[in-house]
Amino acid sequence: MKNIALILITFCFLACGSSKTVRESKKTIKGDWILTSIKSSAIGDLKITLLSDAQKACFENSTWQFIPNNNTGHYTLSGLNCEAEQRYFAFTIDDVNEDTDLYNFLLKPTDEKGKSETNSGFRLELTSLTESTMQWQQIVTLDGKPITINMNFSKI
Repeated sequence: MKNIALILITFCFLACGSSKTVRESKKTIKGDWILTSIKSSAIGDLKITLLSDAQKACFENSTWQFIPNNNTGHYTLSGLNCEAEQRYFAFTIDDVNEDTDLYNFLLKPTDEKGKSETNSGFRLELTSLTESTMQWQQIVTLDGKPITINMNFSKI
């Protein structure tokens, strides 16, 4: 009887846990990254504010660290006239979105202790993740039309 109960409990943990692909993605994302480029589908050079934080120019060449064992990390902006203090965040990688076949990625700004002032975040799509590169995609509305923003990372 104890063996049956143990098997059922184990099965529940496995069924409720994240998928194997998500666990592998967390292993791959672990470490230090640099945000090498930000491109949008809009025509012209737009003044885009990312993550309700800073202009696109400050995010380019910013450094990021992901710590998947507690789903946290931090980033530091780059460039002249950009505030260089570390920003902290919590993140989750969800299973594939059936509509897009891409992974949902949620990034929630926090303080150094992991507390969020607003308990809200940014939903992005993790369109590509390899041992050396990663791409996020976000669709936003500009003048009533959707534009796509691609953020490309390289592992340091």
